[in-house]
Amino acid sequence: MKKPLTMPDEPQPRNITRADLVMTEGFGLEVDGRMKTVFATLEAAQKRARELKAEYPMLQIKVYDAAEKKLLELSPAD
Repeated sequence: MKKPLTMPDEPQPRNITRADLVMTEGFGLEVDGRMKTVFATLEAAQKRARELKAEYPMLQIKVYDAAEKKLLELSPAD
């Protein structure tokens, strides 16, 4: 006999970033030409970019600086 599904009392809030809105602050992670994740600090964005690049070396990963409006190349791991 199947167990009945139980629904949580409150749904978990979703952090959705829309692709049609331009970033005005923070740092974005661009993967293969598409903006994926937004970070508050440059260090956090670069750390995640290096982790992704180590796991998936075929991806083209860049960090976007919203304040300067330019893409930054990955710095080599220290």
